[in-house]
Amino acid sequence: MVQLDQQAAQAPILTRGSGPLDQALRARARRVVPGGMYGHLDVEMTHLPVNFPQFYETAHGATVVDVDGNEYVDLMCSWGPVLLGYAHPGVEEAVRRQAAIGDINNGPSARMVELAELLVDTVSHADWAVFGKNGTDATTACCTIARAATGRRKVLKATTSYHGSNPPFTPIMSGVTAEDRANIVEFAYNDLASLEAAVAAHEGDVAAVIVTPFFHDGFGDLALVDPAFAAGVRAVCDRIGAVLILDEVRAGFRLDLRGSWESLGIRPDLSAFSKALANGYPISAVTGTDALREAANGVYLTGSFWLQAVPMAAAIATITEAARTDAVGRMTTLGERLLTGLRSIATSTGIPMIVSGEPTMPKIRFEGDPEMRLANLFCGTALEHGAFLHPWHNWFISAAHTEQSIDLALAAAAAGADVVRAAL
Repeated sequence: MVQLDQQAAQAPILTRGSGPLDQALRARARRVVPGGMYGHLDVEMTHLPVNFPQFYETAHGATVVDVDGNEYVDLMCSWGPVLLGYAHPGVEEAVRRQAAIGDINNGPSARMVELAELLVDTVSHADWAVFGKNGTDATTACCTIARAATGRRKVLKATTSYHGSNPPFTPIMSGVTAEDRANIVEFAYNDLASLEAAVAAHEGDVAAVIVTPFFHDGFGDLALVDPAFAAGVRAVCDRIGAVLILDEVRAGFRLDLRGSWESLGIRPDLSAFSKALANGYPISAVTGTDALREAANGVYLTGSFWLQAVPMAAAIATITEAARTDAVGRMTTLGERLLTGLRSIATSTGIPMIVSGEPTMPKIRFEGDPEMRLANLFCGTALEHGAFLHPWHNWFISAAHTEQSIDLALAAAAAGADVVRAAL
């Protein structure tokens, strides 16, 4: 474990960050919300730096502003949903037009058909699409459709990969029973032998293999997919008659609009999309092949708000604009600038920072830092210098970032590196 200089490690970082309004809202929330906040947005439960704000007032472009008026270059993009930038004019105009017509009626608007058509035209494997509200809806629907199609029970997933907050997939076991997880079988990502062993142990009962486009577990290094592994997963599913589900909830539309494995020449049977689909408006989608159309039609998928017209209008505008402007190419170029800068900072300062991930979705980690004291010191200092960086989750680039905003983030990261170096 890395040893910190205690005085340096505990130095207060209070120039920016959680101020009196944020603290007051936390106190009020604790009286009416269990714990004051829940899930990944609970800055105390998830052990974020003490100066991280929990409440925000507004956001625009690549910038967020907390309730105390502090402004930050944002590299979290609301944990992934913001693809084109906060309050993107084209998306907001589409939202205003649709809201003036209607949002929730007795049935969906024409936007449902238009969005499904657009997804079929955009996502290479897609012959159809159905919609939900969040990523867990989409991954759950994928597993249900796969079981309906195959008549089997087991779903194979990579160890520690996150596929939703429902009992079969949640990383937090409180309230979850062994029966909830009985049909989930784990294997090691990028390890075909491990996958084959899982298949052999449940021969004849594997309904699906669900994988992310690359390994983006929250607390470890990110790992790009081995093309041989991706091809092997496809081959295994074909051989045993299982469904290949690509969980695109986090990476969808950030690596390739056609599908994250399209550049590898590998197509899934089902994909789950959410986050970036509508630039922050709540919607998810499942896309699938014709072979699974009947199964998808036979399962019961519904929710009171699943077919809202406004988020669908936002999704149409988002995908159209992303294609028109080559948003993925722009984000990739900016992400490469960020990755290069971060690695240069680590080398020049000698701090034990590991940078991993795709250019559009990078992540940092410190060696010998299991309690994330170095990571929190680094990100807390960067926040003080005007950049919102996260100590254990991957970051996100949006099309609203610029070379200048990336350079500002790198300057804040350099300040964080200096404080970490002084603390070691």
